[in-house]
Amino acid sequence: MPIPGTDLFDLPPLWDGAPAWLTKPVLLAVLAVVIICGLGWAAFARPRLVPRGLQNVGEYAYVFVRDQVARPFLGKDADRWMGFLLTLFLLTLTWNLMGVVPVIQFPVASHIAFPAVLAAVVYVIKLYLGFRHQGFAGFFRNAMFPPGLPKALALVLYAPLELVYIFVTAPFTHAVRLFANMFAGHMLLAFFSAVGFWFTLAHPTLPGFPVGVLGVLATCVLTAFEMFIQFLQAYLFTMLAAMYLGDAIHPAH
Repeated sequence: MPIPGTDLFDLPPLWDGAPAWLTKPVLLAVLAVVIICGLGWAAFARPRLVPRGLQNVGEYAYVFVRDQVARPFLGKDADRWMGFLLTLFLLTLTWNLMGVVPVIQFPVASHIAFPAVLAAVVYVIKLYLGFRHQGFAGFFRNAMFPPGLPKALALVLYAPLELVYIFVTAPFTHAVRLFANMFAGHMLLAFFSAVGFWFTLAHPTLPGFPVGVLGVLATCVLTAFEMFIQFLQAYLFTMLAAMYLGDAIHPAH
């Protein structure tokens, strides 16, 4: 018997005979890309010296990612990676916010495949930059044998843990953190929305009606809280990406 509510994530192809991969999350993921590209073009196709409207919003987003994400971890290399990090932030944020958009009401990142792909891209870039800037042996030496740590302790304890972190923990948690928060938030909103609908509209009996009202109020409060979490998770996902890239380019000495 399936767990109640998990059918929210069991989405069939968009129409009979469509490819198995062509589902609602895929459509929304592509739609998010189109929206971001459209808003970017509308904001900066004819930039003004004194920004206003969409250009103002776009510049605020750029400055936020640059100052709060890129520069703290990438330093002088921040501008070089701003295109990637800004795209990553806007894409994950749009995917997340789709969970509270009427009619759509589905956060794309609540399907593990999407954050996993983004995390895999970041991971591959991290390894490439690490090998390029530190060398193959230098990358693992800097990670597993930090200065000041006794060699014996590093070899026996720290190095094995660091290998697990590099190849398993870091990419896994990078994807799962975003996925788990969006999955849980969507489940909570769906549950309280169903309670409100069931007891206020579908079966408005006197004993259950107050419960339905509470369900509606809880849904409103949780929607506002979920929007904050959606922004926070997009920020954290991008921040971790910047941290991984920064560690690869500028290893700690």
